[in-house]
Amino acid sequence: MFQREVVVVKGAGDLASGVILRLHRAGFRIVATELEQPTTVRRTVAFSEAVYSGETAVEDVRARRIAHREEIPQTWSEDIVPVLVDPGSEIVRTLRPAIVVDAIMAKRNLGTHLLDALVVIGLGPGFTAGVDVHAVVETNRGHYLGRVLWQGSAEPNTGVPGEINGQSTERLLRAPCSGVLQSGKVIGDRVEAGEVVSCVGDKPVKAGVSGVLRGMLHPGLPVHPEMKIGDVDPRATRAHCFTVSDKSLAVGGGVLEAVLYRLRQPHLTPHAVRSMQPAKTC
Repeated sequence: MFQREVVVVKGAGDLASGVILRLHRAGFRIVATELEQPTTVRRTVAFSEAVYSGETAVEDVRARRIAHREEIPQTWSEDIVPVLVDPGSEIVRTLRPAIVVDAIMAKRNLGTHLLDALVVIGLGPGFTAGVDVHAVVETNRGHYLGRVLWQGSAEPNTGVPGEINGQSTERLLRAPCSGVLQSGKVIGDRVEAGEVVSCVGDKPVKAGVSGVLRGMLHPGLPVHPEMKIGDVDPRATRAHCFTVSDKSLAVGGGVLEAVLYRLRQPHLTPHAVRSMQPAKTC
């Protein structure tokens, strides 16, 4: 029996957080799953930060790390999104949500199946609508960003970040070597091109462009050479560091559209509606 209006979102990074924000505001009850050490760059706008801090907020929505599924109802009752460290998303099998969104952004399917829920959605490349998910939402910047695909797959990963003020790869911060990321500048700080922002071991990480530090991995994480560890926004608007991006909101809007459209299809009623009656306990 599927639980009505319950969503499991796999991943709680910045794109996943745009999805969670829009679904939460639309009245859905959400559980987000994450790794023990999330590697989210835009931590100030990602619910994954709750894994490190215990609680966090993205705009006006709060999230809390929970240790057990039994804590979910209480967290929901406080209008807080529960974040569960559950790398394999085992909660999908025990909670029986009506909706599953794979927002891991691994560029490949790590175990999401068409029969996981009444509505199964994948973000970006790695999924095929009608094969392993019901719908795919495009995550590549451009004309099709946020579009819902009911057949086929999203555009392949280009490996090239989107341009901001004419800057693309130059705005990214990458690890110069293997090691542990050290503390340095904090998200929201103004930085100048060539300025040391952080270090990996004893190797400096320098900004390629001037602007504000929009994202940086959590200090203390192990990194490898050329791994993306940060992001400088050349627009230099500090407020952008603490609000969900246009891309994340577009993707979140696509997911909300896909969920509502799929749930109103005739072949899902009346049997599916009956099977989605909310359970008394989690």
